[in-house]
Amino acid sequence: MTDETYANLDRLLRSGGIRLGEAQRGRLAWLVSQYGAPTLDGVGEGRRNGVIILREPPSGAAAELFYRSLTPGCAVVIPRSENPGFDFLKSKLTEFGTVGPCGVHGPHEMWWGGIGWSKFLAAADSSTVRPRIVSCYPRGGDATAAFALRHSLARFDLACHIEPIDTQLSDRILCFEKAEFMMRMWNKYREPLLFVEASAVLREAPLLPSFLCCDVALHKWNGWEMSARTLYFGRTKAAEMMLRAWQQLAASYPAIWEGYLLDQAWSLTSSQVPLDTIWLPRYYHALKGDLGAMRATILHDQQTTTLELGPDPGFAGIARAARRAGRTGSRDAFMVMTSKAETGNGIAVILRNVSASDAGAVAATVEAVTGAYAANCGGYGRLELSLCAWQDDVGAAREAAAQARYRILEIAPGQCIANDFFATHGSDEALKTTRHLFL
Repeated sequence: MTDETYANLDRLLRSGGIRLGEAQRGRLAWLVSQYGAPTLDGVGEGRRNGVIILREPPSGAAAELFYRSLTPGCAVVIPRSENPGFDFLKSKLTEFGTVGPCGVHGPHEMWWGGIGWSKFLAAADSSTVRPRIVSCYPRGGDATAAFALRHSLARFDLACHIEPIDTQLSDRILCFEKAEFMMRMWNKYREPLLFVEASAVLREAPLLPSFLCCDVALHKWNGWEMSARTLYFGRTKAAEMMLRAWQQLAASYPAIWEGYLLDQAWSLTSSQVPLDTIWLPRYYHALKGDLGAMRATILHDQQTTTLELGPDPGFAGIARAARRAGRTGSRDAFMVMTSKAETGNGIAVILRNVSASDAGAVAATVEAVTGAYAANCGGYGRLELSLCAWQDDVGAAREAAAQARYRILEIAPGQCIANDFFATHGSDEALKTTRHLFL
């Protein structure tokens, strides 16, 4: 992109009152370079390509008309996608990726998608960055599958590392063992890492994640549960942060199923740094029995089934809607900010009634809260901001904050948040938990 194109993009964002962090602006600029000039809120008459930036969630009928107006040459960017009001439109589009909030300078999640992966899948072959394929299997187990994986890699001229590892169980690898293996590979090699199960085979060169220049890439099994069968980590600090979080969680909770731990590592990292995530298409996570298995990039030696879903039905209920929309949910903090305050006190701000409020008011309140904390933290070393669509969400967020012994402030969209907001409700007692309701 030229300097003039960047300047035009910045003017468009300012005119729309859109604040993006550096990582989010970088992803948007990349999309403009791929798709063409950006516009705000709609598809122009006869428009066949370009980037459409949406500020407000469309109604059901409007979302349907908007969807029908799109072509594969259009990308849709939602710079305030933490708002569940956008979930319906997202469900109609192909989800490409999410970039987490960037603190006070870009305090929103940015989602991007479009009509199918065809444009990127065709262009990915031109990627000059090639990942190292890594995999492992239980030592003493059957190495036949690993041999087949290695053989499938030979024709793509991709570096690989496939090895047997010591495991507690002879027939499978536990989450903490897989995470430790990945951490060892991260320290050993300098290329981006693409982990695939040893029972998988590659039918095409898996270059999509490296072409998209992301931090991490993974597939959401059944649209919401994060799968550890195919995992990409770019050589970035954000990717390393998520990998280390996953390793630490897996070591601390070895009995918890790996989908949940991977989900929590993603949520934790995305709330603290602008994690650039690609949600891989099913081509990268195809199973035997899939209709498109023969066209898959990565084919796993598993039958199509729902048995992999985690055994915790409560987690499914809490996270499913949010993860389908590529965002954090009410039980997880949408954004975490820290200050230089010497105390260990934390404060949880719960923004309620998000679904029933104007998207602009929600966004303005988020910006006001983060701006106030940056201006005067009130003695709190950590701020966790949660967005709650319904009253049940408020209860879940309040319960999570109480378990962390945080002070709790509950606010509504459009509420006036002064720069001394946190000083007014300052941290006057270590680890004191209270609840303030502003009506």
